[in-house]
Amino acid sequence: MRWDNLFSDLESQLEYGLNAEENDLHEEEERLRLGRLSLRDRLRQVLAVSDRGANYSITFTLVGGVTLSARVTTIGKDWFAADLGLVAGGGLERAQKQCIVPLGAVQGLSLTRRQIRHSLEPHSPEAPAAITDRLGLAFLLRDLCRRRTTVYVTLQTESLFGTIDRVGRDHFDLALHEATSPRRDAEVAGYRLISFDCLVMIAV
Repeated sequence: MRWDNLFSDLESQLEYGLNAEENDLHEEEERLRLGRLSLRDRLRQVLAVSDRGANYSITFTLVGGVTLSARVTTIGKDWFAADLGLVAGGGLERAQKQCIVPLGAVQGLSLTRRQIRHSLEPHSPEAPAAITDRLGLAFLLRDLCRRRTTVYVTLQTESLFGTIDRVGRDHFDLALHEATSPRRDAEVAGYRLISFDCLVMIAV
């Protein structure tokens, strides 16, 4: 009977040691996974939850003091598109419908505890990669240029209204005109070449 107790005790110790080692390994793998997460990864997971029915609106703080409340609809390679609520900062406060924001212009996100938890969920390896994952900001701006869409451009130091005339590798040309006027040569007040690095947001 004493031998049975000894073997039972040894078995319990071995099982405890194996479980502890497995738990330590799992915790280390989780630390490594979290350490590899980018802001884009976490935003994508919040979007995935929204796609499952959660109507999440996020408050973003952008460079230049711009704050916007928005529901992310699409995430590209280096940008995201969102349906907007209120935009404030930069000396203005306005309601817009949709916007495009370079990820590099995001200073921070204000998330709820639930959104934080969802943003940390592992990405499903079975989920097929969307084509937008490979589309950069320049591609998106070229599409706006092709459609002759009038845009409200927020920079780090000012805001401009106009139509994108052409898009280069790292900049775009904006023909400046009144918001109430279409882009006609007679209505254009000037032209601005804008670096992607200075772009905070484009609202349409």
